[in-house]
Amino acid sequence: MKTIFYTISALIISLQAYAQPSFVKDSLNIFITREMQRWQVPGLAIAIVKDGQVVLEKGYGVKQFDKPESKVDENTLFQIASNTKAFTGTAVAWLHSENSLSLDEKVTYYLPYFKLYDETSTQLCTVRDLLCHRLGTQTFQGDFLNWGSNLTRKQIVEGLARTKPVYPFRYKYGYSNAGFITAGEVILATTDTTWDDFLLHRFFKPMGMKRTTSSYAGMVNDNNACLPHTLVDGKLVKMPLTNIDNMGASASVNSCVGDMKNWLLLQLNNGQLNGKQIIPANVIAETRKSNMMVNDVNSKFFKSKHFTTYSLGWQMSDYNGRRVIEHSGGANGFVTKTELIPEENLGVIVYTNSDANSLYDALCKQIIEAYMGMPYRNISELYHINSQKGKQASANHLKSIRDSIAMKYKPALKLDEYCGTYTNGLYGKVEIKSVKGKLQLFMEHHPNNIGKLDFINDNRFLCTYTDVTCGVEPLSFTTANNQVKSVTVKVADFIDYLPYEFVKE
Repeated sequence: MKTIFYTISALIISLQAYAQPSFVKDSLNIFITREMQRWQVPGLAIAIVKDGQVVLEKGYGVKQFDKPESKVDENTLFQIASNTKAFTGTAVAWLHSENSLSLDEKVTYYLPYFKLYDETSTQLCTVRDLLCHRLGTQTFQGDFLNWGSNLTRKQIVEGLARTKPVYPFRYKYGYSNAGFITAGEVILATTDTTWDDFLLHRFFKPMGMKRTTSSYAGMVNDNNACLPHTLVDGKLVKMPLTNIDNMGASASVNSCVGDMKNWLLLQLNNGQLNGKQIIPANVIAETRKSNMMVNDVNSKFFKSKHFTTYSLGWQMSDYNGRRVIEHSGGANGFVTKTELIPEENLGVIVYTNSDANSLYDALCKQIIEAYMGMPYRNISELYHINSQKGKQASANHLKSIRDSIAMKYKPALKLDEYCGTYTNGLYGKVEIKSVKGKLQLFMEHHPNNIGKLDFINDNRFLCTYTDVTCGVEPLSFTTANNQVKSVTVKVADFIDYLPYEFVKE
């Protein structure tokens, strides 16, 4: 009987392998290698699971673009950034199921110091609100202050009280990292266990995820970890790893596809892994209930997609008649993606060590379309063509600014007049100093990120940040009666879409 059983099992596995679409069986390696070159992606790792089996877990390229020997494999670590949020949403839903907390209880019940910008919103805000991006803030609002800063998690939570929302409370979706950080502090308050330890003991250890951590140290001290990369003026550059420990429950997990395939398998089996119920099925179901509409507009490239909602750390949408559960992650020099199609029993993860690509998303979609039997089209190429238009427009705009700088116009005021300390109610202080005859911007909460200013015209300067992820952005000074009154500071949209005005002291 055992012989028959093993023969049947082997036959089933063989049939499953045979059922893989030809794109995955025959073309995937060629496709990935070619598209990595198109996007100038140094390293990529991928995992595919289907019907309870691991189809693929593999690394491509290198951890550092200038070290060809530093090969990426299935155990290579990446900062997975906001793919962290699904763990946090699941953790809170789990505690909710155990009556340790309630998703619909006011946040102030657990964190008495918690405040939003206005008192009414503070009193209405529930734990669920924190986890579905409906606090009224605009997407990424406040991350200029928080991301890569020297603030603690508690200080980031306290900063919400000074963050003036763009929208009414619960009126419109606005992606909030600070909301998830607050949820992590709720876990601490209700369990007397840090968010980090909760994930370690409830998720990582039981799931056999031995290489997954939630700390900067866990990444920077590992010999098999990627370094981040980006493109500057079209050229690939390597960056130092950013410490995002303070982003905690919103973004600070580091992992590899060798570990994260278990997360896919568990998600597609209602919380079970290797025959053991690690997370209750009702908790998995809770994390997939739609709580907030993201948009209801057909996607340019995905015409059968009609809506996107947000649940608890997952985005939910439809595509080709199937339910899609997904999330992206972006950190300095990394972009990553997780996608699940439960009706197809299919899960895909793609991690990359460059933040200047859309291959991470396109590759997931390419594989999903292959499994759904849709006609082949090169989604990566479509994304790339579309992105090049925007990149060219940005490059032309930046060139025109640099052309103005090259004209060496004279500021209306002496450089010393622009120097001084400036204050913003949310951020705090920045200081502008003259260093060797040029102005530089120093930020209170980002001491390692300095902005070097070049005069454009009309009290406008081009700010080039030493942290290249922050970009190259124009800064504008306001003046009255030949005196400087304020400066408006902006970083790249990748971090925060909004400009912030700082008033001179």
